Amino acid sequence: FVWFVDPLDGTTNYAHGFPRFCVSIGVEQRGQRVVGVVFDPLLGELFEAVRGAGAWLGERRLRVSREDSLGRALVATGFAYDIHTSSPGDLDGFVRMLKSVRGIRRDGSAALDLCYVAAGRLDAYWETKLHAWDVAAGSLILEEAGGRTSDLAGAPAPSSGCELVSSNGWIHDAVLATLRG
Repeated sequence: FVWFVDPLDGTTNYAHGFPRFCVSIGVEQRGQRVVGVVFDPLLGELFEAVRGAGAWLGERRLRVSREDSLGRALVATGFAYDIHTSSPGDLDGFVRMLKSVRGIRRDGSAALDLCYVAAGRLDAYWETKLHAWDVAAGSLILEEAGGRTSDLAGAPAPSSGCELVSSNGWIHDAVLATLRG
């Protein structure tokens, strides 16, 4: 078993008093995610999943949205801490996505963004330069809610994090195509 614990996902938000942060705990067994728990202490929301048993928010089973049009989608993203020194090309996908969707949110907590896709509150989320502790719990919760995750090339997302594209599944290919240009 490998445990991925992020006691404060959304550290910058917390430090600035912005109410968007959580505790995220993911467990892998033999390289496969098996348990995910994300707790938002301000809203009192506990998202949880066990591989093969579905995803839950309290007693409510989670299901991704059924939105099948990228143009009507609400998506989220995040930026790495080194955005100030990254190449300008790193923003190209963001600009293309901004022009292709109904709206983009950038809230600063990867774990909560993944849970919000799982709950149908968002239709997709993507980010690069992530770590395993950022995505271990939320990715399993999303997949158990019927969503899809991948890297930017569409291959299965590595458990180490790095880059992640997640969606309700219906718009996943369109999200990938838009990000790649």
